[in-house]
Amino acid sequence: MTEEASVPRGILARLRSVCLGLPEAYEEQAWVGTRWRIRTRTFAHVLQVDAGWPPAYARAAATDGPVPVLTFRASGPDLDALRGAGKPFFAPVWRADEVGMALDARVDWDEVAELLTESYCVLAPKQLGELVARPTD
Repeated sequence: MTEEASVPRGILARLRSVCLGLPEAYEEQAWVGTRWRIRTRTFAHVLQVDAGWPPAYARAAATDGPVPVLTFRASGPDLDALRGAGKPFFAPVWRADEVGMALDARVDWDEVAELLTESYCVLAPKQLGELVARPTD
C-alpha cells in the first residue's frame, strides 16, 4: 500500500465533536490517523485499517479492513471487561491500559462518547477530570 487510507469524514467529525468538547483537549495528526490529547497524553486515536495496513493495528483488530479503528484508555473493571468483550473491541498489545474498537456499521455512538469521556478522565489532571459530566452507574 503506497498511500495512507483515510478515516471517513463523518466518523472523524463525530469523534472530533466529543473529544474537542473536553477541557483543554486538542487534536493533532498522529504518525497515522488522528489523535486527541490532554496535555501530552493521547486519550483517543483513530485510523483506517486497509489492506492489512498498518500491520500492528490490523493484527490487533484481527482484520485486514477496510475499517476505522479507535483506541482509547480505560481503567479498573471496565478495562478488563472491554479488553475481553470480543468484537468490536480488541486488546492492543502495546499498552496495558488501552482498548481498541472497530468502528463498523453497528457502532453505538452514545457508547463511544462515554468511552472517550472516560478515557479522557483516566489521563487528565484531576482538576480537569472533575469538570467533566460523566454518566452515573
